[in-house]
Amino acid sequence: MIVRILMPLAFVLVSLTPAAAASPQEQRGKTFALNNCAKCHSIDKVSPSPLKIAPPFRTLHKRYPIETIGEALAEGIYTGHPTMPAFQLEPDQIGDLLAYLKTLQ
Repeated sequence: MIVRILMPLAFVLVSLTPAAAASPQEQRGKTFALNNCAKCHSIDKVSPSPLKIAPPFRTLHKRYPIETIGEALAEGIYTGHPTMPAFQLEPDQIGDLLAYLKTLQ
């Protein structure tokens, strides 16, 4: 009797969880963005950027193919918005950040 009640309840709970949980790489990319980019950029799918001239990450794929962003991250980004600091990422950081950016498309 209890199994008849609990099985449908368990099915409902499982179906309410996100279909595809973020991969470890996507999680690391999100953490990197949160720690290094969120002061100026929106790093989610809905929020405005704290710094109005900093584009939200969810719109970057409309301006540039994500893979070309990876090349810029490897070489060092020295432009962007006027108050953006220059920085250069390590290959693993680039892969992580790109994986996260793709989740925002």
